[in-house]
Amino acid sequence: MPIDDMFAGTVNLLAKTLDLRARNHTHLAGNIANAETPNYVAKSLSFENELKGALKGSPMGRSNAAAPHPRHFPLKGASARLEDVQGTLEEAPASISGRDGNRVDIEREMGKLSENQILYNASIQILTKKFEGLKYAVKGGN
Repeated sequence: MPIDDMFAGTVNLLAKTLDLRARNHTHLAGNIANAETPNYVAKSLSFENELKGALKGSPMGRSNAAAPHPRHFPLKGASARLEDVQGTLEEAPASISGRDGNRVDIEREMGKLSENQILYNASIQILTKKFEGLKYAVKGGN
């Protein structure tokens, strides 16, 4: 059994989710750091729909479809494989801008940062349990 098949599924999904959440954390922290910067517009990484699309394509994101023609334009937000999901950096401005043109709502960004951190920690816990199960199986149930 190839090692890639052993970790296919949940482990690969969690690894990709952790990577994307870490990248999103960087953008959210940047928004908070620039809350006083004139004309700054908040940004966030949107990847949930792209991740769902990759998972719907085939079992746990592994596509058996033929590769697209190199001259074709890729569909926005569409990924054939889980490994190809990169997310989309989107501007997420506050509804009201400050006098200096700043479009960061600090409370909203702090909430989004907290939510992202909670989901990141949950993914870590699930991944830890998955590896504990593998360790238990390798040791023969002891």
